[in-house]
Amino acid sequence: MKKNILAVLFFSTGLLAFGQESENEGSKKFPEHTLGLVLSHANISTGVSESGGRKWLSIPAWGLDYNCWFTEKWALGLHTDFIIEKIEVKENLNSDEAILERSYPIAPALMGIYKPTKHSSFLFGMGAEFAKEENLVLNRVGYEWSTEIGEKWELGLSFNYDFRWNAYDSYTLGFGISRNLSR
Repeated sequence: MKKNILAVLFFSTGLLAFGQESENEGSKKFPEHTLGLVLSHANISTGVSESGGRKWLSIPAWGLDYNCWFTEKWALGLHTDFIIEKIEVKENLNSDEAILERSYPIAPALMGIYKPTKHSSFLFGMGAEFAKEENLVLNRVGYEWSTEIGEKWELGLSFNYDFRWNAYDSYTLGFGISRNLSR
């Protein structure tokens, strides 16, 4: 009986000490919410030139990123890209290379985010690209590097690659700023 009581006391003392340690360290409270604005360029290798051939397109775009951090390393986000031009691209999976017209497409994606280090994050997700001509399903993978510039602000660089199903691919390079809404 005494052994059982001693074991319970030892175990609960360890739990209390662990709980006090995390409170004293000033650890973050989760979930944390962030909102970011990204200035980027969408790069597409299957753009249509005036002569009808292929050409690289580099198109200005904006990004609006919302993230909900559940732990220091894991988050879910809604990342939306806004291309601010009309474009024509060739389908990269179609043998007759049909031309797709896209008018100011908007591409939101639900993203899973893993942050293995203080500055690096890997992103993976699925979404859609909406334009008046037609909607396309897409998968997005990406990498972000960021650094805090204050208690509530971060600067970041991003690289994302979008795979649009049965249509065309693109990648974006961006520079952004985000604010922590929870602190």
